[in-house]
Amino acid sequence: MAGDSRERGSLRRDKYSVLLPTYNERENLPLIVWLLVQSFTESGHDYEIIIIDDGSPDGTLEVAQQLEKIYGSDKIVLRPRTKKLGLGTAYIHGMQHATGNFIIIMDADLSHHPKFIPEFIRKQKEGSFDIVSGTRYKGNGGVYGWDLKRKLISRVANFITQVLLRPGASDLTGSFRLYRKEILQKLVEKCVSKGYVFQMEMIIRARQLDYTIGEVPISFVDRVYGESKLGGNEIVSFLKGLLTLFATT
Repeated sequence: MAGDSRERGSLRRDKYSVLLPTYNERENLPLIVWLLVQSFTESGHDYEIIIIDDGSPDGTLEVAQQLEKIYGSDKIVLRPRTKKLGLGTAYIHGMQHATGNFIIIMDADLSHHPKFIPEFIRKQKEGSFDIVSGTRYKGNGGVYGWDLKRKLISRVANFITQVLLRPGASDLTGSFRLYRKEILQKLVEKCVSKGYVFQMEMIIRARQLDYTIGEVPISFVDRVYGESKLGGNEIVSFLKGLLTLFATT
């Protein structure tokens, strides 16, 4: 019976739930949704896009509601919250409403291009990986549109992270990934971080639990519209979180 159950599970068509947290992304949201729909339509994969807006004052939710009318509520799933509660909790909230057996997390500001998603899926199937992570620091991956200061901050943060935590992944601070849903659920239960180090802790916990991780080189492009959320307070929070992870893992 157990073998029959596994066989039925393997024959089920995979579905990919994209978690898209937003805060003041009114201009970017229609573009990223269109690119996602185009990518999934061309590749033939089943999907849904779960938009988790954190009370954006710029009207992002109203734009999301229009997109729901255009593409249908089966493809655009709105799960807004009343205020900004953090990236980690946004993923937890979105995952509770996901119907796919795979979860894709990415940014809504066009820095992560959906064209890489079919490659994530191919990589996952080739190695039967639990997680596939986009990397800016391997192969032909890279960062475009950043000034020298932001590139330096990113490189230094990744270097410090590699030295302190030795995660076995080339881009620990990235946030463009594909997870098996059940693996993501288990990792979220293990993680204590909810802010800017949430993504790092996810990979660290995955290594501790012997989950398999594949990597796909990606091109990270600076946002087209709006302002970056990265500021002095966020850098301080990142460093505090990093030291906490170092002391507790």
